[in-house]
Amino acid sequence: MNKIKHIFLFGFISLFALVSCDDDGDGEGTNGGTNNATDIITKSGEITADETWTSDNIYRLDGRVTVTGGATLTIEPGTVIKANPGTGSFASALLISREGKINAAGTADAPIIFTAISDDLEPGEIASPNLDPANNGLWGGVIILGKAPISASGDVVELQIEGIPTSDANGLYGGTQDDHNSGVFKYVSIRHGGSNIGQGNEINGLTMGGVGTATEINHVEVVANQDDGLEWFGGSVSVDHILVWNNGDDALDCDQDWTGTADNFIVVNPGDRAMELDGPEGNQDRSPNYTITNGTVYMANGQELINVDDNTDVNVSNTYFYGLNSSQVCDGFAGNSIANISNLEVTLPAGRSIADVFVDIDPNEVSEVGENQNTVGVTAATDYNWTWAATSNALNGIGL
Repeated sequence: MNKIKHIFLFGFISLFALVSCDDDGDGEGTNGGTNNATDIITKSGEITADETWTSDNIYRLDGRVTVTGGATLTIEPGTVIKANPGTGSFASALLISREGKINAAGTADAPIIFTAISDDLEPGEIASPNLDPANNGLWGGVIILGKAPISASGDVVELQIEGIPTSDANGLYGGTQDDHNSGVFKYVSIRHGGSNIGQGNEINGLTMGGVGTATEINHVEVVANQDDGLEWFGGSVSVDHILVWNNGDDALDCDQDWTGTADNFIVVNPGDRAMELDGPEGNQDRSPNYTITNGTVYMANGQELINVDDNTDVNVSNTYFYGLNSSQVCDGFAGNSIANISNLEVTLPAGRSIADVFVDIDPNEVSEVGENQNTVGVTAATDYNWTWAATSNALNGIGL
């Protein structure tokens, strides 16, 4: 059986489908009172003391909510967080600053879900009863910052993360602590985000800026984000078990000499590139290079499979591409002599060849396989141990 289908038949993740701390247990039902099963607690401003969000409430993000001042935000498994709409400086987002920490440890049976306030999802549910998996830009996203090194223009040690106004010092990331710990973020679904904050500037589903090796991030789903799915800005954190579906721009975007690994990932229908892999922006070039491995990519309406800069030092391996059209390519390798591409597989559309699709890549590192018959890519479903079954029918419906 095709491995991508196998994993989803066993239930990968749901596709469907707010903090100061102004703490308002207003007793409203979901979506402004249409459902009174669960209280909504509104959050705004800064969190500067430890607090816990519990799964028996819904939390509403009203604007940018920032964990800082040495505080840790703990989010229980199964907790639903919804965000108010807004653009520009009014965009709702959860920001974990360099001086804060997140402890969001969901489980396979009780994932933590970030979504829009217009989503009628209740705690204990996985699939949204009213939002389509293509609805995007309804709120911002999740941003985790740390003190690990970056390679930025001008060789500055720290930089302001995109999506946060420069007037907010909590948006700074980078430093000298490669093993910095921003906390735990696992079994988390981030849906319908990426609201616009300026011309050509949206918030990613999950943004990681200068995040260090001691941070644990895995089993993350980003669905219908208007911008990138996951983006790394420097740092050294590794992330495994990733699903990005229906994002508006790049699915996996790497910048500023990130040195971690993205392992076991699925990309479905990227808006632009499945992978945009950039190198250092300053003179700092922190070896070793970063790694993208064990993936399956269904291209659908995407533009490019992989794009690299001339100075991108990356290993890409064990990845299967299918669902290509007549124009999609893997490009940008002509001037790059340091990227290492190995053991790729592809199901080609009629009239296309490996050399036509994988431009300037050693053809010996790419093999053609039959229709949806990948032998590399994501690991077996039992290795994921996920039971988020709502995804299965939706993805099977588009031929996965």
